[in-house]
Amino acid sequence: MKRALITGITGQDGSYLAEFLLEKGYEVHGVIRRSSSFNTGRIIHIFQDVHADDIKLFLHYGDLTDGSFMAGLLNKTEPDELYNLGGQSHVRVSFDQPIYTADVVGMGTLRLLEAIRAVGAEKHVRFYQASSSEMFGKAKEVPQSEKTPFNPVSPYACAKVNAYYNVLAYREAYGMHASNGILFNHESPRRGETFVTRKITRGLSRILAGREDKLFLGNLDAKRDWGYAKDYVEAMWLMLQQDEPDDYAIATGETHSIREFLDAAFGMVGLDWHDYVEIDSRYFRPAEVDLLMGDPSKAKKVLGWEARTNFMELVRIMMRADLEDAGIKDRFDI
Repeated sequence: MKRALITGITGQDGSYLAEFLLEKGYEVHGVIRRSSSFNTGRIIHIFQDVHADDIKLFLHYGDLTDGSFMAGLLNKTEPDELYNLGGQSHVRVSFDQPIYTADVVGMGTLRLLEAIRAVGAEKHVRFYQASSSEMFGKAKEVPQSEKTPFNPVSPYACAKVNAYYNVLAYREAYGMHASNGILFNHESPRRGETFVTRKITRGLSRILAGREDKLFLGNLDAKRDWGYAKDYVEAMWLMLQQDEPDDYAIATGETHSIREFLDAAFGMVGLDWHDYVEIDSRYFRPAEVDLLMGDPSKAKKVLGWEARTNFMELVRIMMRADLEDAGIKDRFDI
């Protein structure tokens, strides 16, 4: 039985990846941070749906700021695969907490790589690093591929670039099977409520339920390559099944603006978003990334992976989930 260790298992990607690996027969270990609030909502159903004797998911309290803990956990769990999905992942928040973001995202990755090396596991642990399209920033070309130069314009993106190059350095220096997945924006009903796509679908559902009157957003002209997170975790796994490590851009190859997302979501329930959306300057980033669109041709050729869920279906999936959460799904034929 293969064994995997996932940092950030309670996040959107971590929860989908845990489900995916469990379905493939893995034993899965996840790192979660201690918190005064219950923070396992995205994975609790895994424990509820399986008989206690059959559970192959194990959680460990820890943090990417603690390298010695990670080394100890590697010794304890002896994973075949390590997926680093943890860290502060909100671009706007990284401007408010730049040092913390650099520590947990950039240095956190380095601590993991060094923990693998320190316990002598560099030859048998396969490592996946969650890189980000935000590293391209004000991109020099469209679409962006593995060969596109990075031009980060946020503390988050800078931290991800730091992590990316440390993966390359450890791969070269120690022969580590370490790969970067440069994932473009990927959404789902499990997306954090402060991210713009989920903010729209959740906010609209609450407006329809009579709980809110307005939706406050920032820059509506930003364009992103939006895919479905559940599709994207398969690409992570496929990278670690290859004989040789490498770096891959994971994307749909299409770009849509926030205005288009609003058109799609509000259109599904017969409303005009102009009547409900107000612009709030607090939600603008100090430096904006205007256009991201990925070229996933390498992933398709080498991994045999391509996005299965198109833009409109993604919006529909998210709207259905948030309408159900608001208790009004039966009122709409979506």
